[in-house]
Amino acid sequence: MIVSNESELGGVAVQIIAKLQNYPIVCFNGEMGAGKTTLIKVICEQLGVEDSMSSPTFSIVNEYRDGDDRSIYHFDFYRIENLREAIEIGVEEYFYSGDPCFIEWPEMINDLIPDQHLEINIKLAGDNGREITIFTHG
Repeated sequence: MIVSNESELGGVAVQIIAKLQNYPIVCFNGEMGAGKTTLIKVICEQLGVEDSMSSPTFSIVNEYRDGDDRSIYHFDFYRIENLREAIEIGVEEYFYSGDPCFIEWPEMINDLIPDQHLEINIKLAGDNGREITIFTHG
């Protein structure tokens, strides 16, 4: 689907949220500035997160609480050096917790991503638009 502006991301978020029960691991692919963090913020807002949200570029993972006080994890693996770093922070415990895990730069840890996950691809389209595709795996 093509979205022309940020206000249209709510519809994309609804589609992703509908799949979270079966696919709690969500991988966001796109170049720097494509809108991965922005889409994650919109999803979290619709899930009732009231915390301040930002990309965990330096902390690697941020934890938010949804409207029902359940955990949501937001990962950014852009600066990770190797798989060992991800393993040391316990990503597998997060990934198999059943809680939603939103992952930016998943290609940095491909070998650790569970087979069953959602893949969201975001590509720049035109001046301010984005082409967003959703794939299910597993």
